[in-house]
Amino acid sequence: MHVINQNAMLRISIPSNGPSKINFSNFMNYLLPIPPKGLVSEVNDNAVLLFDNEEQAKNYAEKLKQLPGSQKKVGNEIVAVIMRLLR
Repeated sequence: MHVINQNAMLRISIPSNGPSKINFSNFMNYLLPIPPKGLVSEVNDNAVLLFDNEEQAKNYAEKLKQLPGSQKKVGNEIVAVIMRLLR
């Protein structure tokens, strides 16, 4: 997992080897909200979340914390990555 800030855009890569096995291909299957600036794939199929800045990423994390049911586990995993990287 890593943060890349290219062209004033914050990119947060979610590793596909986490407990929920989140990758670009199955991100939509979880019916998770798309980050404000979108979602792209890395060569290894990791999902990369796109934001304008850290504040936008933190707001997205707060939105994920509100997810119900089966989305909660996956959402919490993404929240943990975002918050760990933005400290």
